[in-house]
Amino acid sequence: MRSRYSAFALGDARYLADTWHPRTRPERIDIDPDVHWVGLRILDAPAVGAGTTGGIVEFRARWRRGAEAEEQHERSRFRLAAGRWWYLEAETAGSGIP
Repeated sequence: MRSRYSAFALGDARYLADTWHPRTRPERIDIDPDVHWVGLRILDAPAVGAGTTGGIVEFRARWRRGAEAEEQHERSRFRLAAGRWWYLEAETAGSGIP
């Protein structure tokens, strides 16, 4: 989750695409260059153990665009496949950029 947040903050659409599960990945990932990500707080990330094939990370991420400031609250689903974690989808729980 932290690496994907960093990719948004750095505008790295390639990394986001490479970590997004092919089944749910959009054809195009647009990153608004005027949005500046200013903080990430992980609210819940259950421990994963042997035999785990999925997980959910709940977080709040703060961003600014000019004088506008918002917070995105989301629960992101991930899946472990082929030895790596893939982002699947999100449930957006608050305002912000989906």
